[in-house]
Amino acid sequence: MDKTQELNNLLRPQKIGDIVDGQVIGIGRSSIYVDLGPVRTGIIYGKEFLKAKDTLRNLKIGDKLFAKIIELENEEGYIELSLKEASQEIGWTKLMKEKEKTETLLVKITGANKGGLLTEVSGIPAFIPVSQLSHEHYPRVEGGESTKILRELQKLIGKELEVKILDLDPTENKLILSEKAKEAQKIKEILKSYKAGDVVEGEITGIADFGVFIKFPLIESGLNKKGEGPSATEVLVEEKNNAFLEGLIHISELDWQIIDDPSEIVQVGEKVRAKIIEIVDNRVSLSLKALKKDPWEGIEKKYKKGDVAKGEVIKFNPFGVFVRIAPKIQGLVHISEFDPNTKMEDVLKKSEKYDFQILSVDVKEHKISLGFKK
Repeated sequence: MDKTQELNNLLRPQKIGDIVDGQVIGIGRSSIYVDLGPVRTGIIYGKEFLKAKDTLRNLKIGDKLFAKIIELENEEGYIELSLKEASQEIGWTKLMKEKEKTETLLVKITGANKGGLLTEVSGIPAFIPVSQLSHEHYPRVEGGESTKILRELQKLIGKELEVKILDLDPTENKLILSEKAKEAQKIKEILKSYKAGDVVEGEITGIADFGVFIKFPLIESGLNKKGEGPSATEVLVEEKNNAFLEGLIHISELDWQIIDDPSEIVQVGEKVRAKIIEIVDNRVSLSLKALKKDPWEGIEKKYKKGDVAKGEVIKFNPFGVFVRIAPKIQGLVHISEFDPNTKMEDVLKKSEKYDFQILSVDVKEHKISLGFKK
């Protein structure tokens, strides 16, 4: 840049919102004076001084800084500046470039709530949702009790995590980070070795109200060696020099019968065989029941429309009552079968057996509709 162009830049009209650079020329008790070039002096004072006091207290005469113009001329003729707003604007610009480059960031966790972890990047508050935590840091809480989840998350306060920017919006002051996203490409490549229908042997690593987590060794032995860096995804785990994939077995895929608590079927540490039923967006979904004999096979020969079967009441729902009429075979008595002025719980008692009429049998959908034989 030649001297003429530099002079033009110095003399060009400024406007509110501009980011300017200057040199500290005066320090007051609660104000900072900044030289902004020919015949221009800026000031940081009042609430803007208080917002940035931690930074300003370390400044000395001659130091350079960036600030944002918030008032072109106050009563004393100074250009009013904000150091805090300039820092945030510069920070957002830097973060946008970081997101484009898909580079990782190292952040220190400053707080936690039931939804995730709190931190900041370049002075900008940021949030890491629970769903974006790695396997290592994901809170494995049985029953999904929020207070227990919060307690586990609070253990991470003060720790440093390696993350990537997942989403940002300066207009809403929103910055969302992901710990597991940094391993997305690695996981994508690894999962090419798997397909729906594969059967794997693994170990139950966690139980939640919606299902259980299972880890299993990688197919390719070459990927079992440590050296690719620590894992940061919900499906890649490294421990004891071996790499594992981790997937989810949804509660509906644990067994053919209706389950209220996954721990009724499996326990943490238990070794099981499971079938991969879906791989979507780096998430592996598996099934235990797919490897078990389907109790519904041939059920239409035993139960026909109009038949009367004795069944045990096992569960009440807003839309009806589930009844077990054979091992792992449940039928539904729809709420419409009951008097609208009478509660289902007043007519049927849980764990008691009654006679029910078969209204329909759908083997393909694993559904039996029942009528209550009063």
